[in-house]
Amino acid sequence: MKLYPLFADLSGRAVLVIGGGAVAERKVATLIDAKAQVTVNAPELTPQLRRWVDKGVIAHRRDAFQETWLDRVWLVVAATSDREMNRLVAALAELRRIFVNVVDDAELSSFHVPAIVDRAPLTIAISSGGTAPMLARLVRERLEALLDPSLGALTTLATRLRSRIRERLPDMSARRRFYEHLFAGPVAALLRQGRPQEARRAAERALFVEAEVTAGSVVLVGAGPGDPGLLTLRALRALNEADVILHDRLVSDEVLALARRDAERIEVGKQAGNHHYTQDAIHALLLEHARAGRRVVRLKGGDPFVFGRGGEELEFLRKHGIAYEVVPGITAALACAAYAGVPLTHRDHAQAVRLVTAHCQGSHGSLDWNALAQERQTLAVYMGVSELEAFRERLVAHGRASSTPFALIENGSRADQRVVTGTLANLPERASAHAVHSPALLILGEVAALAESLAWFGQPPLGEPAAEVRSVRPSRRRVIAPGRTDVLAAIHQA
Repeated sequence: MKLYPLFADLSGRAVLVIGGGAVAERKVATLIDAKAQVTVNAPELTPQLRRWVDKGVIAHRRDAFQETWLDRVWLVVAATSDREMNRLVAALAELRRIFVNVVDDAELSSFHVPAIVDRAPLTIAISSGGTAPMLARLVRERLEALLDPSLGALTTLATRLRSRIRERLPDMSARRRFYEHLFAGPVAALLRQGRPQEARRAAERALFVEAEVTAGSVVLVGAGPGDPGLLTLRALRALNEADVILHDRLVSDEVLALARRDAERIEVGKQAGNHHYTQDAIHALLLEHARAGRRVVRLKGGDPFVFGRGGEELEFLRKHGIAYEVVPGITAALACAAYAGVPLTHRDHAQAVRLVTAHCQGSHGSLDWNALAQERQTLAVYMGVSELEAFRERLVAHGRASSTPFALIENGSRADQRVVTGTLANLPERASAHAVHSPALLILGEVAALAESLAWFGQPPLGEPAAEVRSVRPSRRRVIAPGRTDVLAAIHQA
């Protein structure tokens, strides 16, 4: 290790920054945050540096640099474009045993300014020793995604309780178990939920109640439609904190790959005609693992509160006194539409969106078909593709035009996404011709026609298959690639 990591207390201490440009401004900003007494030496200043001078936040010297200015400072930053000036400042600072940072010059610097992840009072610094600052920034970005903003409040709470914790738990192993509970249990969850007073009371209670320390919890997490890039930051943190993950069948392997490596993974998904786990069995697993003191993630495809039975699971957890929280996910209607280039609302076509599920013929009677058949609205239908024919018949019977466009999106947002387009009149036939399988989401409405022109992800939309075209013009022998939307036009031109 070439550099010795060090956090310097600069509060009230003099620091000299030489240079008045954008780089100097960035250095000054962090020094102000550290409450240093900053003096900037430069003939000209950026507008922000000038504002700080005018407000008395920093001091300004316009005249030429003088060696005697170094006599009272604790730290020097050289941020000029003049290498000879920077070299002079570094040499003079070295003679006085003052640490100096020369921007973008590791050779002349005796200290380096790290990339910072700020969760004050918790601070994380990343340094490459000045050799690869962009890499240090990339690491910082990744840590920012992993570390919840509530860590600062959690650090403050732990600081306030530290003496009481040491007094109450003199045994080191018992103290370690308590801190693990404090940093990864219900107290941390309450702080994430914006409930600091309850978090403090829970931490104080846990000091005197052993059962509080061993209690487990459940996080209900929406995994989104499949693309791991759509996972929220909070969901990613939950996956990395989990002891047990109960996941649906439709949660993608790419999302599961982001979870903590040693977490136990249990697939509890349901598939039409094959309910390997009933809802009661899932409830029993949640209760078993939470009562065993484990941090459980219930991972659901899409969003847990949109046709995900998340409400039922929370009711069960609340009934049995299990602590829980919810991390929303991007539901299929939003993600599949976006990845197919279909705006769910559009000023010219649709002013309303309805999210509908109709997984089986028996559920059709509970839907308001008159309302669903209205024009100038978009239907996003979560359903098995086997029910498309019955769905078409009901809509047409209640007045929805058979010419209404649709986009049927299979494996939305994933690498193997397919989009099939057509009209309500040929919906089930078109789905069958292209062998569409679950998971698939149907978007029905005028906006669905935009999939043809606004598609941006994956393969172009699949329209009329070649088999349909040959039945219209059987005498033609041209070979037309299946899935092309311009097949008829190509044949007529031929």
